[in-house]
Amino acid sequence: MTNELKSNTGNKSPKFGVVVFPGSNCDHDTFYVLKKILNFDVVFLWHKQTDLDECDIIILPGGFSYGDYLRTGSIARFSPIMNEVIAFANKGGHVLGICNGFQVLLEAGLLPGVMLKNKSLNFVCKDVYLKIENNETAFTKGIDGKKSLRLAIAHGEGNYFADENTLKEIEENNQIIFKYCSGDGVIADKDNPNGSVMNIAGIINKAGNVMGLMPHPERCSDSVLGKTDGSLIFRVLANNILN
Repeated sequence: MTNELKSNTGNKSPKFGVVVFPGSNCDHDTFYVLKKILNFDVVFLWHKQTDLDECDIIILPGGFSYGDYLRTGSIARFSPIMNEVIAFANKGGHVLGICNGFQVLLEAGLLPGVMLKNKSLNFVCKDVYLKIENNETAFTKGIDGKKSLRLAIAHGEGNYFADENTLKEIEENNQIIFKYCSGDGVIADKDNPNGSVMNIAGIINKAGNVMGLMPHPERCSDSVLGKTDGSLIFRVLANNILN
């Protein structure tokens, strides 16, 4: 498939659940893309819920859960719904964490590593390019891996870090999914917007059903904005879990 991917789900469609924490600010953007642009079944899941409303895919959206007053994602990790999300993930359910959602997944122990403040110590908001390092996952299989994806970032603590042993392990297990790169796919320090080790922008768990990434696919999914690469991640995920 190419970056003009079409949905092949036919009359079937997975049900997406977008978790809403106090301070989430990309929840409605994600809901809009899934519902209005991609025509998927989607519901909001309030953080105090104790069930996932029979959703097939859970998304932890971007924002500033609980104001990020401690470490990013550290309070949201203890919201009641996270017990359900963790159980869902441990049973093989697909979970996608975007920006702050990625940070929550790290705090919950569903993904390895931590987030540090950006190397510049500044909040960074701009478009970036990503190289797909593993296109055999449910989140990437079907996207043309030869083309860099153009997505948007907006974060102050997106500097991914892990110790040497963890990095070796995730590299050997092909858990590094996205790396920051140039528009033509070259990975270099100059294209690393936050100082993330090895230019890492997104990773997956060993089982392949939980992914976190710092860039925002929902902000690059509408042709009105002139950017649609983000929609590919949602489309292939929906397609792949049904096939």
